[in-house]
Amino acid sequence: MLPKINQTMYIQTETGSEPATLRSRVADEDNQNIYIEIPFNEKSRSLYRAQLGEEFQFYYFTQDGVKHLFTSTVTGFRKETVSLVAIRKPSLEEITKEQRRSFLRVEANLELAVKFGDKLGFVAVTEDLGGGGVSFTCERRWPISQNDVLSCWLLLNYKGGSVAHANFEGEVVRVLPTETDKHLIMMRFQDIGESDQQKIVRYCFERQLDMRKD
Repeated sequence: MLPKINQTMYIQTETGSEPATLRSRVADEDNQNIYIEIPFNEKSRSLYRAQLGEEFQFYYFTQDGVKHLFTSTVTGFRKETVSLVAIRKPSLEEITKEQRRSFLRVEANLELAVKFGDKLGFVAVTEDLGGGGVSFTCERRWPISQNDVLSCWLLLNYKGGSVAHANFEGEVVRVLPTETDKHLIMMRFQDIGESDQQKIVRYCFERQLDMRKD
């Protein structure tokens, strides 16, 4: 499956003395090229200026959690409101699949700040959490529907008293009514940085160990 418009793309490259993972997003496509936003290096917090003819390995995840990989080269640049990098569109035969590992999921009651649209936002409490998504409850008055994309900010409390924050965008996969006149929102991560995802995975492992002791 080819990457779609708005698909988050991860790019493996050599920057300086060590490999780095860049992040971008598919903005457009035509018969020959895929146009992506200028790649961003999350570690150095800087944009990566690709060169014509430069070769990269790209990967992305589909909705069913399968990792897709392909190699391509920079074919040009396009300047619009946002500058875009053109890469050669791979054939389906050039794309390989790698099943994404399943993530541990645990019950967790954590504070989650949720924002959708330009002005609507609220604070909710999670029901469960994993490296691939989160569920939370909220009042039914919030107009959340399946396939909505929410911007979230999660507060993680670790053993020993340390705290961390994880930011992500999530896609709503199910909305279910509860007996307490609320909605249960089930969401998968659509756009999350690797460091934020690792914070969540760490919390889940700590939580699992605590549950085994009880």
